[in-house]
Amino acid sequence: MLTHEINRRFRQRLARGGALLLPGAADALAARVITDQGFEALYLSGAGLTNAYLGMPDLGFLSLSEIAQHTAAIRNVTDLPMVVDADTGFGNALNVRHTVRTLERAGASAIQLEDQVSPKRCGHFAGKDVVDLAEARSRIKAAVDARQDGNLMILARTDARATQGLDAAIERAQAFIEDGADITFVEAPESLAEIREIPRRLAGMPQLVNLVVGGRTPVVDLADLDAMGFALVLYANVALQGALWGLQNALTRLKADGRMDETGPVASFAVRQRAVEKDHYDRLEQHYAAAPRRQPPDP
Repeated sequence: MLTHEINRRFRQRLARGGALLLPGAADALAARVITDQGFEALYLSGAGLTNAYLGMPDLGFLSLSEIAQHTAAIRNVTDLPMVVDADTGFGNALNVRHTVRTLERAGASAIQLEDQVSPKRCGHFAGKDVVDLAEARSRIKAAVDARQDGNLMILARTDARATQGLDAAIERAQAFIEDGADITFVEAPESLAEIREIPRRLAGMPQLVNLVVGGRTPVVDLADLDAMGFALVLYANVALQGALWGLQNALTRLKADGRMDETGPVASFAVRQRAVEKDHYDRLEQHYAAAPRRQPPDP
């Protein structure tokens, strides 16, 4: 399916209402599993990509080219709408414009931009700070102007809750809506009361809530968040944390026992090959091997 059609359907899905569960993928294999599990969309997490690809914490180490590379790899294996975390946009408004153009071509359905200073850090880490409102707004305006597909959505995130309080964060989100953002994201509310307040005060625009397992925001049931009016419920790194748990479990067993077969805590060989659609590539190989050779043209 062409990306503009994926984007059109994603925008329509959000317009219908009802909270959409949004799992994060740190790589294309995770995206395949998310697709296989029947989710409606996925999220390319900057934190997850930094952890899985670089083995480093979410402290602004990724480049635009690395995010674009992984966006394209994921788009190659799934037709699900993909929200791509573009951190701060990699500079000023002109850099943001380039970021949006690059990630749109790579296959993003929505691009998330935040108002942190550079280098940014995970929204659930201490020590965050945000740029002044004028600079933050310039990023969103540039992002909105840069997109070439009108159905590509701009997701504006604010981290001001940590340094300026919830009221200031909501005021920033309101400003981003005025600047053309399609979705807003007030990061790291720290109580159920604060979670409720966000969609109440930003009614009429899609809101994303980020539930980090072990993070600052309390975990709330999907049905309750739906009733509050959230459009997207993000679990950016549940898949990664589950994979890390599996890695540790399997390798602990291997080290202790000195052997591993399919009775161990691993997916079977068959499950692994199904996850990467090995049968599909076998059929392609057979198809092209059986294709008759074309005769060379007469000299």
